[in-house]
Amino acid sequence: MTPSTHRASVTLPDESTAKRVVDALSELFFEDQTAFAAFERPDGRWDVTVHFAEPPDQNLLRELVGQVVRQDVASTLVFDTVEAKDWVKASLEDLVPVAAGRFIVHGQHDRHRIPPNKLGIEIEAALAFGTGHHGTTRGCLLLLDHVLKAYQPRRVLDLGTGTGVLAIAAAKALHGKVLASDIDPPSVSVAEENARLNCTGDLVDVIRATGFAAPRFAEDGPFDLVLANILANPLRQLAGPMARHLASSAQVILSGLLTHQAPAVIAAYRARGLVPLRHLKIEGWSSLLLRSVK
Repeated sequence: MTPSTHRASVTLPDESTAKRVVDALSELFFEDQTAFAAFERPDGRWDVTVHFAEPPDQNLLRELVGQVVRQDVASTLVFDTVEAKDWVKASLEDLVPVAAGRFIVHGQHDRHRIPPNKLGIEIEAALAFGTGHHGTTRGCLLLLDHVLKAYQPRRVLDLGTGTGVLAIAAAKALHGKVLASDIDPPSVSVAEENARLNCTGDLVDVIRATGFAAPRFAEDGPFDLVLANILANPLRQLAGPMARHLASSAQVILSGLLTHQAPAVIAAYRARGLVPLRHLKIEGWSSLLLRSVK
């Protein structure tokens, strides 16, 4: 059961403004006093939320935010109280199985509801980003299902694996090995545990790596299929290194980008010899399927 917290929320025009506000407020409060969250909206603006253990001084907060942004923006700060609640239990109760082609992502409580002709992927909501309910994860799974109907890649990479859901899906569908990587050590542990939970622990090999820097990428590649559900800026930066690790006619599934960011990502990969084949838009997010023509 989480205790009640006090919350201040504001919508800001862009990422740089959101970062300045978070940086300014984080300098004034101890870590055990506050928790910050900042998320990009489909319209390009950013929602910033600050949780406080004790009721904050509302006038002081508006003044501080007003020093970073216009005072009229600071005046839109909204204050409320989040009541004590078992959020993990509540999220599991609300988390219904999500179908994406042949794949169904579900929690333990819905294990018995998976039809025998579907591939169930069990991911608990409490673990990390990537439960299948986010538009980017679902878009990747739909594209993966589409690709595997006509293509049987031998060397598969899930770059930035998170919970491991995409690697597990590929391993189950192909009955083959998948290399998965993540920059975040806790994500590596979560992905390994989820792979074991889904009986793919012997198929999904999870490593900690930044970009394509680890020797394993050269050892296991070139890859016939790469899945990368990350963010738009890292995806653009990885276009060159990824192209160098692709086999001839390899296919690539990219996501983690808002729809308005898709043209820039497509352009970065087109410059490296990859052409777009499909573009799925779900809940303001884009998932792309590309093929190497080099």
